[in-house]
Amino acid sequence: MTAPAETIFSRIIRREIPARIEHEDDLCLAFHDVAPQAPVHLLVIPKRVIPSLAEATAADTPLLGHLVAVASSCAQKLGLEDGYRLVVNCGSDGGQTVPHLHIHLLGGRPLTWPPG
Repeated sequence: MTAPAETIFSRIIRREIPARIEHEDDLCLAFHDVAPQAPVHLLVIPKRVIPSLAEATAADTPLLGHLVAVASSCAQKLGLEDGYRLVVNCGSDGGQTVPHLHIHLLGGRPLTWPPG
């Protein structure tokens, strides 16, 4: 098995690149996106590299649930009581640009559908 590719998220986890961190624990990091698509736009990432949701396994189920719970907790902390959206882009056709699984937390304004 090959080592996961180095990504900007790996460098943020190691604090080589600064980020406005909203949450951190042993399993994940949540930080504000530098190019926000909504008034609130966080990225919730696992500290262990999973390149995409398509590469997650059944063994990753507890971690995936933790990421969603952290996103929900951050939404509550940031006052998104009128609602928010969680987005996971998977693969190039799904709009994924960084090969490190991440959940976008978007809120702070009405969000339209379809997204794009």
